[in-house]
Amino acid sequence: MDHTFRFAVRVKPGAKRDVVGGRWDGVFGPALVVSVQAPAVGGRANEALRKTLAKALSVRVRDLVVVQGERGRDKLIEVVDAPPGTARKIESLSW
Repeated sequence: MDHTFRFAVRVKPGAKRDVVGGRWDGVFGPALVVSVQAPAVGGRANEALRKTLAKALSVRVRDLVVVQGERGRDKLIEVVDAPPGTARKIESLSW
């Protein structure tokens, strides 16, 4: 059964290291904060965001899609074929 899950993210490009953790009240509601080393140029921050989230959520990079906010810091992410417990894992990372 195909199960998709959407959640909000606030990305911080140009960080010292790739880190997932924290909470932000963003455009799409409460958002998970993700810091990435990549600059916000040419889609590099979005790709780094997807890789960092994939590692943190134990999913494949190709299963993460930026649904809204591709050019901004506030994004809506969709996990295609999300494993059980994805929502719980995201909640634990946001605190």
